[in-house]
Amino acid sequence: MNDDQQTPQRRSAWAAIWAAWLAIAAVAFAVLETIALARRQRGDTLSENIRVWLGTDKRSKTWGALGFVVALVGFVVWFIPHIVFNIW
Repeated sequence: MNDDQQTPQRRSAWAAIWAAWLAIAAVAFAVLETIALARRQRGDTLSENIRVWLGTDKRSKTWGALGFVVALVGFVVWFIPHIVFNIW
């Protein structure tokens, strides 16, 4: 019997905890971002705040912007093979 034909394992409590955490984070983001967009005030959205935190809202970019790009690319390079090919 190969891996694809194995009986599915029972889901652990951790699977439910992670699913709940993701759901709460997604709902919280959706609620806050919807309120921010509805208010139409400058600086309310997550994107606007991240730009300020990283300094990407300025003409000359900061080390924070470079660090953000490196961290995001590094995460994607790790995450895709980790999930798709089950490595690392």
